[in-house]
Amino acid sequence: MTSRTHRVASGKLSLHAVTQGNPEATPLMMVHGYPDNHHIWDKVADALADDFFVVRYDVRGAGLSDKPERTRDYRLSLLAGDLRAVVEQLLPGRRFHLLAHDWGSIQSWESVGSGPLQERILSYTTLSGPCLDHVAAWLRAEALDLTGGGSGRVARQLLRSWYVFLFQLPVVPETLWRMGLDRKWPALLQREGVTDACFSTLQKADGRFGVKLYRANFLPRLLKPRPRFATCPVQLIILDRDKYVGEDLFRQQNHWAARLTCRRLDATHWAPLTEPEAIASAVRSFIRP
Repeated sequence: MTSRTHRVASGKLSLHAVTQGNPEATPLMMVHGYPDNHHIWDKVADALADDFFVVRYDVRGAGLSDKPERTRDYRLSLLAGDLRAVVEQLLPGRRFHLLAHDWGSIQSWESVGSGPLQERILSYTTLSGPCLDHVAAWLRAEALDLTGGGSGRVARQLLRSWYVFLFQLPVVPETLWRMGLDRKWPALLQREGVTDACFSTLQKADGRFGVKLYRANFLPRLLKPRPRFATCPVQLIILDRDKYVGEDLFRQQNHWAARLTCRRLDATHWAPLTEPEAIASAVRSFIRP
């Protein structure tokens, strides 16, 4: 189905956005993670464009959107402002459904759980991206669970999250991307089941700038969490073979979403690329039961 490209102003930044489907249909916003851009949703968007007006965009630092140099320009509050800018320009006055993956999910919780877009979000489907405020609460609860295995669950997730610590180091992650990690990325994705992974000229920049998301947000938010309660229905899709985001992180999710639906999918972290039809079906049935 034919898509249209747009430029969206968010403060001083310019964001690249894509729309697909009938503009009169119910809107569905998709937000990508790291180190991806909006193309990770290509197959899912194609599967849903007959039913919804699909809107995607490259988050700041990714794809064809502007790439700020300063780490503080990647704070969650600014990322939420980018989502609002896209919505205000492409969906003025309209309510919409939200689908997000990885860092797209992390940053989308900022709008799902607070702020001016909260009342306009009809539903939220999230994959592999817990709210950092919820993670902080989970860590505190698990640390106090001395007899119920809390320390083991924390240890398992810390091992899964080794890359988060790597990304806190200055220069090192950027150097890895500059030295050719972008060329190796398709092979790494193929090991995750993405059989059609291929090289992208955007990958190096997506990787280099995206690490600022981790530096700008992880430690500040874990040390000073804020309440984030979803008022819309939330669908949590747990990926059984996700090597990075473990199921344990979502043990308290029902505390933060009054209307929570949990689904399991036998897939790796990059399910939007490997299981697009399954994700599309889950979204469609959740929105239109």
